[in-house]
Amino acid sequence: MTYSLEELSQGLDSLWIGIAAILVFWMQAGFAMLESGGVRRKNTQNILFKNFIDICITTILWWLLGYGMAYGTGEFIGGDKFNTDDYAATDYRDWLFQWAFAGTTMTIVSGCMAERTTIHGYLILTIVMNLLIYPWIVHWTWGGDWLSEGGFTDFAGSGIVHLCGGIAGLVGAIIVGSRKGRFDNKVDQSKFNAHNIPLVVLGTFILWMGWYGFNGGSVLAIGGENEESVFIVMMNTTISAVSAGITVCLVHGIMNYNTNNKYDVGLLCNGILAGLVSITAGCDGVTDYGSFLIGIIGGLIYKASSDLLQKLKIDDPIDAFPVHGMCGIWGVLSVGFFNTTDGVFYGGNGELLGWQIAGVLSICAWSGGIMLLFTFILNRLNLLRVSEEVEKKGLDFSEHGGNAYDLCKEPLNPETEMV
Repeated sequence: MTYSLEELSQGLDSLWIGIAAILVFWMQAGFAMLESGGVRRKNTQNILFKNFIDICITTILWWLLGYGMAYGTGEFIGGDKFNTDDYAATDYRDWLFQWAFAGTTMTIVSGCMAERTTIHGYLILTIVMNLLIYPWIVHWTWGGDWLSEGGFTDFAGSGIVHLCGGIAGLVGAIIVGSRKGRFDNKVDQSKFNAHNIPLVVLGTFILWMGWYGFNGGSVLAIGGENEESVFIVMMNTTISAVSAGITVCLVHGIMNYNTNNKYDVGLLCNGILAGLVSITAGCDGVTDYGSFLIGIIGGLIYKASSDLLQKLKIDDPIDAFPVHGMCGIWGVLSVGFFNTTDGVFYGGNGELLGWQIAGVLSICAWSGGIMLLFTFILNRLNLLRVSEEVEKKGLDFSEHGGNAYDLCKEPLNPETEMV
């Protein structure tokens, strides 16, 4: 049996998309490590359980309804591809790749609402995200509907994935309220710090690795001339990540120059993630210098928005909204400035920037509005937040039966670790 060059190229493209899908799915492990290390140790198992159960629910809903809603034909929302009998040959690979993306969105929300949200409330919100929020936004954009037709561009998901999850998480964090003792001057705030920095670092490296599948895989091909495109995307992704990380460290050092300044590993990790989110929308259409500047600005936006949440006393345990929400907004808008074809800095007339703004507003309104409705209802029904006693003891004891760690036979005492 012989194959034409075109058939071999198509096979290579499909192989690359499959590998990229696995890399994106591997990001779930990164989120699990980052979030579980970033909370207090009495809530470690709870975070791990939520990360596992939300990908399970996402998979079922994506298979039954989500893929068809996102990529089926129809105005405003897809109306076919609900049965695999209707799939074209490429739909199977596309289903897998886009499923991995869908699994990322709700995981972002988990970080914003960590340590005080009930499991059943979180599961209801996972269903809401996968049926009423994410597929709709995908259909308007990657699915070819009105935003895409107008000119909105989001190559790999700064807005479609990260802003969608970030704004939903912010709404959830506000409605569920702060953790008990957070922002209370009578409580030692250091008790709310990440309990396991090595897990945070490991999670960051796993996410960074997975991002090459996230962005590089979004080229959707690797054969022929697409080989160069894939590696340009990966190069831009890398440059933005490191420029943002360095920027955050420098700004933190300058702001704390006259105090007992320390090198903050967690801050560096979030700075790197801020750069990754910022470049995701435009990594295919900007120069290397453009990606460097996008990362620097993303780092500044992350630091400023993180500090603002503190001043507003909005409790986001792992800074998920500053990283994914604010840098997601910047990532989408940066395309309107730095895109080498239609960006304002390259002679564009501003039409692209206008559609980018429209996309940001649409995603914020849809994701934030629907999440506000359901979190408000759940909160009124006392289904969203755990009781004060459960929060005091820790969700690991109350919901999962014990410690996540048993390395030194030293049990966590909920009476001494009150916050």
